[in-house]
Amino acid sequence: MRRRSAPATAPRRPSRTDEVQERIKQLILERGLTAGDPMPTELDLLEEINVSRNSLREALKALQAVGIVEIRHGFGMFVGTMSLVSLVDELTFHNRMSLHAGRNDLRHLVQIREVLEYGLIQQVARQRGAGSPADAQLAEVMEQMEAEARAGGVSPETDKRFHELLYEPLGNPLVIQLLAAFWDVYHALHAELDDADETPVEIAARHRRVYDAVCAGDVEESVAALTEHFSGIRRRLTPDQE
Repeated sequence: MRRRSAPATAPRRPSRTDEVQERIKQLILERGLTAGDPMPTELDLLEEINVSRNSLREALKALQAVGIVEIRHGFGMFVGTMSLVSLVDELTFHNRMSLHAGRNDLRHLVQIREVLEYGLIQQVARQRGAGSPADAQLAEVMEQMEAEARAGGVSPETDKRFHELLYEPLGNPLVIQLLAAFWDVYHALHAELDDADETPVEIAARHRRVYDAVCAGDVEESVAALTEHFSGIRRRLTPDQE
């Protein structure tokens, strides 16, 4: 007997809110608006796209949630700047659920960040090796990290700033935002992980090795230093497997 195949699932029809969202996005593009530019008022949008007030407000709320529209109460609506806040919130919540369920899915996120940084640090080291000028800000942050380590602890803000400045010469703002998002998720769950087995001085020393290798334009040593840096994070996530 021939088995009947399951009926194909019909594609979801766009809701009224979806349609209004698309019309608002199209309006932004047609008018050549960019991040931070003021948008038409709610009344203007009602007339422009001819929808109900409820449909418009639902669409604006959805666009605000993903950062396309920014609503500043008392000032109006603006085209939003690129942000990964919603991604950070979602990843933090799901990783916290995994921890409460006895798993630690955060290691998957750290693995993605590690693979990404391996490629990025080679590009940065090659640039420095080709004569790219040293970054004075990065040198200052490295010194600040070492001073904090000697005083008893490296601040999360200094750690984050080090990695931002390390890859800033690549001129890719999306890379910086994506790495910052991964970093924010990790540190949001920092207190729920096992205690670190490295002292602040050791943590600063690992960063110093990365810094020195990149400044010297040594690609191979940069990768080795980064591997050592991530080994401490991996041990904290999976202490029984290191």
